[in-house]
Amino acid sequence: MNFKILASIGAYTLFVGRIAKCIPKLPKRWQELIIQLKRIGFDSIFLITITSIFTGLVVAVQIIYQGGNFIPKNMFSVIIGKANMIELAPVLTGLVLTGKVGASIAAEIGTMRVSEQIDALQSMSISPEEFLYLPRISAGIISAPLLTIYANLISIISGWFFTWLKFGIRFATFFNDMRIYFVSFDLFGGIIKSILFGFIITSLACFFGDKTTGGAEGVGHSTMQTVVYSSVGVLVLDFLVAVLMMANYL
Repeated sequence: MNFKILASIGAYTLFVGRIAKCIPKLPKRWQELIIQLKRIGFDSIFLITITSIFTGLVVAVQIIYQGGNFIPKNMFSVIIGKANMIELAPVLTGLVLTGKVGASIAAEIGTMRVSEQIDALQSMSISPEEFLYLPRISAGIISAPLLTIYANLISIISGWFFTWLKFGIRFATFFNDMRIYFVSFDLFGGIIKSILFGFIITSLACFFGDKTTGGAEGVGHSTMQTVVYSSVGVLVLDFLVAVLMMANYL
């Protein structure tokens, strides 16, 4: 079992290495990149919006419930902002993309593999790494941080809305308090996480899709593997990046 795990890690590393060699050719595939940016980024906005709204509301509810008696009201915005920027927005965005984008890419690539469309591309001297995988991974790396910034905006505004309903905290007061304690590290830390999440989700989706065998059942298995391993990868990366970035505070 351990040998299989190591073999899979090695195969994934080689797979990513082959794609990395194609990076200089990315400008040739700008049309496919734009298509994938639309599919991964723009088409995910609605789902990210819904997730972010309720994330912000839940964070506000929990802060009021757990610290409403001893946390000053002017600190509510600070806690909501920091919790979303450095942790909740990037992680939840990553998990949403895992279920929506990762599964979709794995199913698409897997179907192309079992129907021999990828073999047909190779027979025409078209590299699947350059034509299929690189634009999808690049779009994931670009889209994930943009969606995370958007998720931050929506979730923080939602958190303010709940505090306004509960305590009448005005918009200007809420965001002025947040600005006073704002640290750029919180925002950029979350963005760095999201870039890594975008890479791990799309690269694993392409990897498992490329390894698909066994027809429709194999496509379903590859999709399941993508969702499971990408979700675990997002959480593991979240911890590792947090430890590295906050080493001076630990």
